[in-house]
Amino acid sequence: MNATIHREITPLSLQDSFLVFDRIKSEFEFPIHFHPEFEINFILNGSGVRRIVGDHIEEIADYELVLVGPNLQHGWELFKCKNEDIHEITIQFHNDLFDKRLLDRHIMKPIKDMFHRASRGILFSPETSKMMTSRLLKVSKIDGIDYFLELTSILYDLAISRNQKLLSTHTSELDDFENSDKIKKVYDYIQENYERKVTLSEMAELINMSEISFNRFLKKRTGKTFIEFINDTRVGYAARWLIEKDLSIAEIAYKSGFNNIANFNRVFKKVKNATPSQYRQEFSGIKRIL
Repeated sequence: MNATIHREITPLSLQDSFLVFDRIKSEFEFPIHFHPEFEINFILNGSGVRRIVGDHIEEIADYELVLVGPNLQHGWELFKCKNEDIHEITIQFHNDLFDKRLLDRHIMKPIKDMFHRASRGILFSPETSKMMTSRLLKVSKIDGIDYFLELTSILYDLAISRNQKLLSTHTSELDDFENSDKIKKVYDYIQENYERKVTLSEMAELINMSEISFNRFLKKRTGKTFIEFINDTRVGYAARWLIEKDLSIAEIAYKSGFNNIANFNRVFKKVKNATPSQYRQEFSGIKRIL
């Protein structure tokens, strides 16, 4: 795996359905990464930004609407864009949110087929992007079951839209990430236990490996050591709470599994390129998890 491509740990827990970002940015740099969740990315006023999906690279227009499938490498660069009010709406959801038996129903066939195509990344037409703009701008303001129903409706309308373009010439080389029982077991276990101290020996024993073999296994599959992997998970949750909850930084540090403030600040800055207080102050927009 290319060392510059990292596996993003999203703060979606097993009980969450969707993660929504709605923000206006003057800078637009998302290094190439991958994650096992589906991602809808809508960008308004981003003409000149460069998009990378799989082996496809392209400069985007003022309206950009893309669906990226699980574990497909993707990223965005500011490139030639001079605008300082780029509006980004990103929606992430688990790759098993829609049960296979549900997707096998006739009415869900368009969505099922679209999910399959998304393994290469789908660019929707400018007409579809414009048609969806008002709905996507409202989606972060909807609550509860209405949100789930609206997202399902949006997915269906995208699935049947015309002039879709497949981006990458190949599907993800990382398709087996979630198909590995061992890596999925590690991921689920850390998601459920990140608040407390989790040891390397504990994780190695979980999947019947020596500590050295486990660290080598995790590094090969994720590009990260065990400490980096669990810290990324903790920072993901901390970032979520810094924005959504009225908690002190110290409370968030301990709640996310760090045993002291200095270590929390150091790790958070390394991962997010900002201190926790800077991150809280500088974040512009809405972030919601449902």
